[in-house]
Amino acid sequence: MTALGAVFRPQLPPERLRDVARAADAAGLEELWLWEDCFLASGIASAAAALAWTERLRVGVGLLPVPLRNVALSSMEAATLHRLFPQRVILGVGHGVQGWMAQAGARVDSPLTLLREHLTAMRALLRGERVTTAGRYVKLDDVALDWPPTTAPAVFAGASGPRSLRLTGEAADGTILDAAIAPDGVRRARRLIDEGREAGGRTGRHEVIVYLHTATGPHGAARLRAELERGGVASVPDLGVAGNADTVAKAVQRLTDAGADTVVLQPTADEPDPEGFVRFVAEEVRPLVP
Repeated sequence: MTALGAVFRPQLPPERLRDVARAADAAGLEELWLWEDCFLASGIASAAAALAWTERLRVGVGLLPVPLRNVALSSMEAATLHRLFPQRVILGVGHGVQGWMAQAGARVDSPLTLLREHLTAMRALLRGERVTTAGRYVKLDDVALDWPPTTAPAVFAGASGPRSLRLTGEAADGTILDAAIAPDGVRRARRLIDEGREAGGRTGRHEVIVYLHTATGPHGAARLRAELERGGVASVPDLGVAGNADTVAKAVQRLTDAGADTVVLQPTADEPDPEGFVRFVAEEVRPLVP
């Protein structure tokens, strides 16, 4: 079955998260996704709050930019969330937007090398292993978590270019694709991920999560068009969807047919009713998606 989620955009003030998370939980939404975009809101702090305010909702963070985070700290925070809220946490990491990383004084010469080293160490620490490594960027000396998760969780990574997609197949447990990718792009991404999996000898399940630009209600088409134009992706064919639940469900199905396991509906930054949007996803779109 295709999993379905929605994004709480960090363009909203953090104090709005409580009402949106509770509305999502009450409506039966499967997943609420958060972003750690610079310089808006903390992914880990927001996830902890949303999880504490809800009972069943799974909460994802996509993505935590690794240049800003020591891998030991990332792993400690991840382990704590997974132990406090078992089976309800989804965490993804990425190499970060390089302009933002430069602003924060954290930009590195080889973002992919850092991401590979971070993924390797983080996955090992969350498996409860003791890690010593001296990579180009990640350096650990006899580090082990005192409270690792009771079951090793999947660690996701974000990717867009061919090299990063192959890397996620090789070094991550799943891949997160942003909303700038249409169904044909998902198919290409799957092929590149599989190349990485083969190179790394990976045989387990590899989940692909895809964001989908979505607008509904009055002026939804205009809001979507403006959002795509702001993102410089208005010329990409078959990107995003505006309309009622049936129209949105068909767009979700096109992504799943292309290889997505989870589709996360991404409202426009100016979505006028965030609580209504999560209810729309859970109550109207979900029944139409197999």
